[in-house]
Parts: sequence; C-alpha cells; structure tokens
Amino acid sequence: MKVVLARHAGFCMGVRRAVETTLKLVDSRQGPISTFGPLIHNPQVLEMLEEKGVKVMEEVPADTKGTVVIRAHGVPPERKRRLEEGGVVVEDATCPRVVKVQAIIDKYQKEGYTTVIVGDRDHAEVEGLMGHAGAAGIVVSRLTDLDELKLDHPYIVVSQTTQDEKVFREITEAILERFPGGKVFNTICDSTHKRQDEVRKMCQEIDTLVVVGGRNSANTKRLAEIAHGLNCPVFLVETEDELEPEKLKKFQCAGVTAGASTPAWIIRQVVTALESI
Repeated sequence: MKVVLARHAGFCMGVRRAVETTLKLVDSRQGPISTFGPLIHNPQVLEMLEEKGVKVMEEVPADTKGTVVIRAHGVPPERKRRLEEGGVVVEDATCPRVVKVQAIIDKYQKEGYTTVIVGDRDHAEVEGLMGHAGAAGIVVSRLTDLDELKLDHPYIVVSQTTQDEKVFREITEAILERFPGGKVFNTICDSTHKRQDEVRKMCQEIDTLVVVGGRNSANTKRLAEIAHGLNCPVFLVETEDELEPEKLKKFQCAGVTAGASTPAWIIRQVVTALESI
C-alpha cells in the first residue's frame, strides 16, 4: 500500500511545550509532580508520564506538596489561584495560543462585554475560558444552540483553538445576523488551520484517510469528521494495533494525519504497519 503522510501531523507547539516542561521537571527530581487534569489528550503519552511518576490531579487538594503542572488546555484562573495559595509550585504549561484567547476575554470582560465561546461545552479548554469570562460567558457548540441565545449587551465571539473553521464561520455569521455589532476574534490556532486544510486537500488525492490520535482529542476527531464530510473513507485509530488490514487492503493509497497530541513514535508505527498491507 502506498502511504502519504501529512506534513502537519503530531505534536503542535503547545503540546510539545507542555510535555517537555513536564519531562524536564521529572529529570530534575525535585519532589512529587502532578498535572492538573490530563496534561494532553493522548492516553499513550499519559501512560508514559504515569510510568515516570507523574500523577493526575482532578481537584484542588486541601494539602499537597511538590509541583503541579497546568495542562496545555489551561484552567479557570480561580483554580490556579487556589493551587498557588495551597503552597505548591505551579508550573503553567498552558498553550500560548490558549493564553492569547484568555487575554482577549479578560480585556473585554473588564469592559462589560459578554463572551460567546464557539466550542465544545465539556472540553477542558472551554472550561478554562469560561473561568475567564465569568457569569457573562456563553458557550455555543452548534447552530441549534442559537435558538436560545440572548445578547442584550456588547459582546465578543472567540473560538476554542481547535474548532472546525467551517463551523466557526457558520456560527459567527448567524450570530452577527441576529445580533449585529459584535466583535469576532477567530482564535483557531495556526496549527489547526494547517491540519484541517491539509486534510481537505489530501482527500482529493487518496483512497482512504487514517487519523491517528486519542479518542478524547477534539482536534483529532475533527480531522476525521472533515474527511467523512468529504466522503473519504476514514479510520480513526489510537495505535497501529487498531488498524483493520482486511478493510484497508482494498485501498491503493492511504493518507495519514494525526492530532496535535499524537507523539511521533505512534505515527511512525502506524505508517510502517500500513506500508506492510
């Protein structure tokens, strides 16, 4: 089988920064290390970190020691403040692209604006952004959510950094049509732009697309959804063990892309397995 690997696949800048930050702390051996929430959305990387002694913290404890790493998706500011007041060393590994969105929300929230976040309501990044928006924050995940949307004050629209470009455009156009005068900030990160554009182009040249990444990774699932929407047969796998040779062998050319939290070693293993079919 011929395999075409996307140029933009695997760790993005923010994920690489978060993982490298955590591994450097492990190497320094300066007491217990935890991450607040899963550092990134990839079970294999999380398993590797667990083997190195890095624990995942889901709630702010009453008493803890050591270093706590803020995950790449960020956390609500109040939660970060409570961690710092608890006496731990806080290492903030929030993706700089997410920090930029947080800063936009902070600026306009102080000026009395409502913040509309286009994103997945239960996603860790959106939870953190809502912490910055406060009571004036609203999450819109799909066009049907606009049926209940009420905007009585000046407002801004921002996006989860891994949102689908097409979905963001459709939703913002509909919001502006119903509530003219809002300020729109397309905060989808450059890495997401490139991956989604590349998938759209690849689907014109390949027989099938294999998307590699964690099932709980929003940006990974969106790559698969884009391919599916273009009627390109798509397989979403976390590792090469999940490939289905019997289904794949009917294709002559397979494209491979990967989510922003997928490590290079897993991508290589998938490509090698596909080439052997």
